[in-house]
Amino acid sequence: MSLDRRSFLLGATSLVAVGACSESSGDAAPPTSTTTEAAGATTVAPTTSVASPQSVGLAPPGSAGLVDEAYFQARVEEYLQFAGATLRSSSASGVAVQLARARRDPDYEWDISAVTVDGFAARWTQLDEWRDTRDFQFMYFNWLLAYGQGDTAMTQLDPALIDAITQRMIDNRYRYNDPLPADRVDHLWYWSENHRIITLANELLAGQFFPGEVFTVTGLSGAEQAARARPEILEWVRERGRFGFFEWHSNVYMAKNISPLLTLCELADDMEIVEAAARGLDLCLFDMAAHYHQGAYVAPHGRTYKKDKRTARDEDSFDVAKLLFDRTPGGFETTDSTTATYFGLADRYRPPQLIIDIARDESVTVTRERHGIHVNSREPISDSPEAPFGYDFKDSANLAFWWSTGGIGLWQLAEISTSEADKYRLWEGDVFTQIKQLSDVMGGDVKRIEQWVFDNYMILNLGGLDEANTYAWRSPQVSLASVLDHRKGQMRDQVHIWQATINPDARVFTTHPMTGPPESTNWRDDESPGYWTGEASMPRTAQFERTAIHIYSPLYDENTDPILGLVFPYRDYTHAYFPQDFFDEVRQAGNWTLGTVDGGHVALWSQRTPTWRVYDPEVYATDGMTEPFDLIAEGGPDNVWIVEVGAEADGSFDDFVAAVTANEPSVDGEGADVAVMWTSPTAGSLSFGWDSPFVVDGEEQQIADHPRHESPWGTVERLDPVHRWERGDQVLELDFESGRRVLTA
Repeated sequence: MSLDRRSFLLGATSLVAVGACSESSGDAAPPTSTTTEAAGATTVAPTTSVASPQSVGLAPPGSAGLVDEAYFQARVEEYLQFAGATLRSSSASGVAVQLARARRDPDYEWDISAVTVDGFAARWTQLDEWRDTRDFQFMYFNWLLAYGQGDTAMTQLDPALIDAITQRMIDNRYRYNDPLPADRVDHLWYWSENHRIITLANELLAGQFFPGEVFTVTGLSGAEQAARARPEILEWVRERGRFGFFEWHSNVYMAKNISPLLTLCELADDMEIVEAAARGLDLCLFDMAAHYHQGAYVAPHGRTYKKDKRTARDEDSFDVAKLLFDRTPGGFETTDSTTATYFGLADRYRPPQLIIDIARDESVTVTRERHGIHVNSREPISDSPEAPFGYDFKDSANLAFWWSTGGIGLWQLAEISTSEADKYRLWEGDVFTQIKQLSDVMGGDVKRIEQWVFDNYMILNLGGLDEANTYAWRSPQVSLASVLDHRKGQMRDQVHIWQATINPDARVFTTHPMTGPPESTNWRDDESPGYWTGEASMPRTAQFERTAIHIYSPLYDENTDPILGLVFPYRDYTHAYFPQDFFDEVRQAGNWTLGTVDGGHVALWSQRTPTWRVYDPEVYATDGMTEPFDLIAEGGPDNVWIVEVGAEADGSFDDFVAAVTANEPSVDGEGADVAVMWTSPTAGSLSFGWDSPFVVDGEEQQIADHPRHESPWGTVERLDPVHRWERGDQVLELDFESGRRVLTA
């Protein structure tokens, strides 16, 4: 049986059901939809009106404390000119770019007739067959409904296209536990932090657009669908204020949080929803700004992929950061950035100027944060496991919450998840058809599954984002960021543990690979977890300002479990990404590899002697790099890597090399007994071990239990619903309980 790792995990743990259906009647139902005749077609026109900025509870653009409006408009115009240079008539975001340009310039002309129903044939198939990621497409189509029925020829899309979108919104299935026709299968992945808010936003807006229509799957009216989604959207935003981001600092999925929140800000009629979405947006952008350096989102990432790791220019968050912060060398990268595109249509929301200034701040800063929730996977199996914060593991209404933490390998969820999978035919979806066979190997016995998951938590919880304490040091020339002591020795899919960054391309990080390098000339090809994506095992990591220590020692091997050993054999080495092409100079001195460019320096030491792996570009993807970039530490999966960064302001590269290599690190013992000592030229004496504390110059450092946020701009305590940041006379205060958003210039 051939299984990808994501599928195997889901089937092996039988944790395949998420999402909850929470019905609530909120505001009075909006007016019924109207029918209009155009070009011989009958169109159910959405009743929503895109409100003026003053008609909602947000400070209008140009208000004190918001981004300078002239700056914002100039940035938007630059992106729209770039993205709109070529008509992409079969892309919803491509069409949205043209609509945005036409709204901004009454004299702008484009070939609107090229946008046809047939041009979206592939999208109709995806929506009609209830395929995965269709929620993304519905999110993009919301904008075409809202802005493609304008009052000028250049903003009036073909009514047949509007009809096609409309009918599919009414026919869509918005919850995994909505009625499922006997002849249909739903393949959508509902179960992650970003998918939760996207599907909820889609449901609310579809109901708002067509309040009087009867929705095919549920039999509810559009008004009832919107009312059902409303409280869960508000709760999702409150969760972010309380717990932070479960997909912490993701340079992929932060963009997929920004897009639905901006969509709600601009298109929702419900003022409370608009205001909540604005608070959520502020939080997303603040997170990026506090970890922004030379165009790169330089935090460690709870979820990312190989395609986003080689260069900041490949990050899904790159263009929206370029648009808002404008500190990126070079230009925009993609014409298909939905986050950047929809800022071009934004009339209501503007980011606070404080956030822009933090992203552009050139002072030396340290930012410590805590995200997520810890669940004890080693808690003894019982019939009544204790759930943190009252989110009962046995209640299916909480599965959306737990699955959005990535907790797919928790024995505590096995019983309810298996029950839901059976009840709602989840096994029949694309990612479940093969793995149903694997579940059957366990005889469908929940108790056996629980025990298997408990015994193999270090493997089977590979998607668990868990609580993350992150640390980021940033200077104008170089930055260093890590997630500290996070699930040491365990497998973690789609994670990026640490990164040293000088510019968008000059970056260094390590991984313990699950597979060998893929034999493909397409850089995006990589399994998950694979060679560059994710970790076969997490190191124990500690960082102090510009130096960090990473101790690798996996807690399992191929003998841990006979089935899992076949599916998850890892490599007998660790390795580093150190792209020589993007450094002015790279040297090796003993086990040190050191590089410099643009006034920033990076030094990386490996306990095991590292060597460069050379790739044949006819066989392996090099993404245009000609010099070796993969530094292999062979001899075992257990290894210690130490990194130190520096800047030209503190001395030349020669000075940096001499200072870093003056003291050789020492490593004693192995596994749980490993102890590392080194004298950093900036931090002084360091000591750290697998179980021992991190001590810097005689003082023990805190590598766990951080505040929710701590930086020069403010401190937010864990679970505090009030987030307050200051920079000079600027203040931004977000209250996720009362709903206040206070800005002071």
